[in-house]
Amino acid sequence: MKNVFTLVLVLCLASCNTIRVNYDYDKGTDFTNYSTYNYYPDMNTGLSELDTKRLLHAVNAEMQAKGIRFSEDPDFFINIDSESFEVASNNTVGLGVGGTGRSVGGGVSVGIPVGQPKLEREIRFDFVDAKKDELFWQGQGQSNFKENVSPEAREEKLHALAAKVFSKYPPKK
Repeated sequence: MKNVFTLVLVLCLASCNTIRVNYDYDKGTDFTNYSTYNYYPDMNTGLSELDTKRLLHAVNAEMQAKGIRFSEDPDFFINIDSESFEVASNNTVGLGVGGTGRSVGGGVSVGIPVGQPKLEREIRFDFVDAKKDELFWQGQGQSNFKENVSPEAREEKLHALAAKVFSKYPPKK
């Protein structure tokens, strides 16, 4: 019984930290042509300077794991952009009023939101061919975000997001 409770607790916590990923790519792209990368020099990630460093470290680790090298003369550039926004809480308390009498029925129901809005962060990665200056792959990850967490927790979250997004690169055709 204790193991079942622990498993349910872990699943609940994991579902709260879900990272949602979308990606798109140019179907005509030969991904074997891309073995080196660099970042746009004037890239503005929309993150704090420290979070930008953490994210770049995570991206570098993912690229290295895929055998793609950082280069001053790259095959493609990476642009990173992020946006934070509030999402309304989907927890509600329902109140209802109804009545019947003499074969007549009716009712009114209202959902009252409970809790504060959640903060979400979306990070988009654009891969642009260095010679053609054309976008050939785009991935984005979205997850919940808390501003007041430790640097270690921030780093862990950004590494998890990068790992999940780059698990879709190169795409399986």
